[in-house]
Amino acid sequence: MKKIDILDSTLRDGAQGEGISFSVSDKIHICQALDELGVAYIEAGNPGSNPKDMEFFRQIKSVSLKNARICAFGATRRKEIPCESDANLESLLNAQTDIVVIFGKSWTFHVIDILKTTLEENLLMIKETCAYLRSKGRRVFYDAEHFFTAYADNKDYAFRTIQAAVDGGAEVVCLCETKGGFLIDECRAAVRDAVLAFGNKVRIGIHTHNDCGLAVANTMTAVQEGATHVQGVLLGFGERTGNANLSTIIPNLQLKMGYDCIPQENMRNLTSICHRVAEIANLSLNIQSPYVGMNAFAHKAGMHIDAVLKNPFAYEHIDPEVVGNKRVFLLSEVAGRSTVTKKIKAILPDVKKGDPIVEQVISRVKEMEALGYQFEGADGSFELLVKKIAGLYEPSFKLHYYQTNGSNPRPEPGVCSCAQIKVEVGGRFEITAGEGDGPVNALDIALRKALEKFYPEVSRFHLVDYKVRVLDTNSATASKVRVIIESTDGESSWTTIGVSSDVIEASWIALTDSFEYKLSKISRL
Repeated sequence: MKKIDILDSTLRDGAQGEGISFSVSDKIHICQALDELGVAYIEAGNPGSNPKDMEFFRQIKSVSLKNARICAFGATRRKEIPCESDANLESLLNAQTDIVVIFGKSWTFHVIDILKTTLEENLLMIKETCAYLRSKGRRVFYDAEHFFTAYADNKDYAFRTIQAAVDGGAEVVCLCETKGGFLIDECRAAVRDAVLAFGNKVRIGIHTHNDCGLAVANTMTAVQEGATHVQGVLLGFGERTGNANLSTIIPNLQLKMGYDCIPQENMRNLTSICHRVAEIANLSLNIQSPYVGMNAFAHKAGMHIDAVLKNPFAYEHIDPEVVGNKRVFLLSEVAGRSTVTKKIKAILPDVKKGDPIVEQVISRVKEMEALGYQFEGADGSFELLVKKIAGLYEPSFKLHYYQTNGSNPRPEPGVCSCAQIKVEVGGRFEITAGEGDGPVNALDIALRKALEKFYPEVSRFHLVDYKVRVLDTNSATASKVRVIIESTDGESSWTTIGVSSDVIEASWIALTDSFEYKLSKISRL
């Protein structure tokens, strides 16, 4: 298979996404996850931009990585400044990475109106920077910023900038679709011309953004046209609408198109690593993400489910286990008895279609759906329900009481509620309190503090999503509400549900189910 080198820019380009802020420890953990996946390169940040990145480069030198090479990122030398006197280039050298990714201007508009320099000086900035870093023993990847816009505006000059990087000793020239606005045929033409002109001198790469929703498609198109170096962000987040999503690109290229992107045995780690990176980034992984989302292989319609049970190939483009995901059958009004049986068998493997427990579960699900429950999005609560009906449920803790109250004005930022709870585990009692940004947050904190005394594993559990839906709007403030909570331990995620006319009670039901579900899978005290 033809080799495609993957460069992940989660820590650099991805970090420009709204709400993303990585600590040095976060960055190291993400590097370890990406290395476990098997990417070739990790673009880890700009050491000249802030002290945190410089500290990261200092610490990462002592971390053993098996597959990935760490790259420092920065700009060409400044105009009319010798490379030896450029502080940014000095920072790149001080990062002590074998590989440096340098970006420069391809578009005449940027050269003249943004850099305020001449077209010839820009060419010298590119060539001399690459040559200077090569003279210091560094491998150089050159990012041709705004290449596609430059190609459309002034192809001759855009190609002269690439030639300058080649003359300076760059081993990769990455064509950057910086504004994310080019369509597939436009991307195809530009990459084809670049590969034809420079493909025998240097490796051609592709770096796309998602402003038209085409980052993945344009990346795959570029590879078809000869690009052998692909840049992106594992989960696709980044500035504006984000970057090319490697969690989609890697399996597309490797499983569908026959390219070699990561070690084949590592493909089964894709879903779990994506969950791990999402957790570190404090993001909720989109349940509809291709390949790795919770619903990527979910089936709801009865006819679809029946066909998949007979042969998954009927409605699944790959075996979910290939990417470390799993098949999900959603419980709903359009799902049949075979669906319920299949879901029960996943919990109780010995159950058969005619067993009494199947009818008991179906009956109880219908009763609870009439009350407002909806188990298709709450597998954690469904599993607990089945275990209760089967007599296999043993509570991890007993609640004696909880109470909440609010404070206005806020006593401090991020605090407007406090909660107190009393729980019992194995005859031992714990009374704790928690302050939070709302009563549910305060209850979550208080319950976590109490249970950590008995179950240290609870420290790894985190609530990542919280949804409330009003079920009967005609009842105004007395309406029933449905609360769905998604939780994670950093490796897997699960959902639970609660329904009540009291939003705090509904939240408490979903919250306690979340803890009970995961604790039920951990050995008892």
